[in-house]
Amino acid sequence: MPIPDYQSLMLPFLRLSSDGEEHRFRDVVEQLAAEFKLTDEERSEMLPSGASPRFNNRVGWSKTYLKQARLLESPKRGVFQITDRGRALLNERPARIDVALLNCYEEFRAFRARRRDRSTSRESRAQSALSTMETPEDALASAYEKLEEELEAELLEHIKSTSPMFFERLVVELLVKMGYGGSREDAGHAIGRSGDEGIDGIIKEDRLGLDVIYVQAKRWNGTVGRPEIQRFAGALQGHQARKGVFITTSSFSQGAKEFAGRIDSKVILIDGERLAELMVVHNVGVSTVGNYEVKKIDLDYFEGE
Repeated sequence: MPIPDYQSLMLPFLRLSSDGEEHRFRDVVEQLAAEFKLTDEERSEMLPSGASPRFNNRVGWSKTYLKQARLLESPKRGVFQITDRGRALLNERPARIDVALLNCYEEFRAFRARRRDRSTSRESRAQSALSTMETPEDALASAYEKLEEELEAELLEHIKSTSPMFFERLVVELLVKMGYGGSREDAGHAIGRSGDEGIDGIIKEDRLGLDVIYVQAKRWNGTVGRPEIQRFAGALQGHQARKGVFITTSSFSQGAKEFAGRIDSKVILIDGERLAELMVVHNVGVSTVGNYEVKKIDLDYFEGE
């Protein structure tokens, strides 16, 4: 099932605290994950920043909002427990606890007012995030992913419009940034223009040259089919190479993908979308225009208080 949004976690979170005992956050995360029957893959899904698992982050925001409404409290560092107000709310048997319900509490309204005072535009973005059941990190991640998607699409259009010589340099630069081909000079010598808007050659798998990789890259508009991959596999044998990378600015047919998965040689297919993605990841053809830091409370700082 999809990872529940942070507002959907509020009622189950409060119910798990209803025994009045002190609870640790990590224990509640495990209990909620079991209650929602999350898979290991869903549990390990990270925020784009890589700072924390997405599910843990949403549980954390659920706890934060419940505490701001004084439904939970922290009697000491690292633990929390339900308050009398929290028990009273559960006794009313609400079908759901969300931001709309929490707005009934003065403390929660004051918490949101403090955020509103920072700037109207920030509050507007926060309201938009709440309407889509997103945590602030989710909203930031969604915006980041959209920017990357748009960047990759624009980047691919630029790649398709480049000259064959420029395309060769681009591929060489990317392979070297990914750790292949030894130095850029070595990779440049190893890969030569084929004259058909594609490049072919054999490069080192690592700087020591312990193994080699055969490379073919084609700046095509049409779909690359199985015959092209069959010819590529034959070239691998002719060059006594066991590994190959086929790069295209277009896409691969299903038959091409299935054939690449069946042959003895290791063949990696990189289509236009994947090529643009790798260029963004390895900073080829792109530049950074801004950095945003996401900060959190350093609990260790307050430990000796």
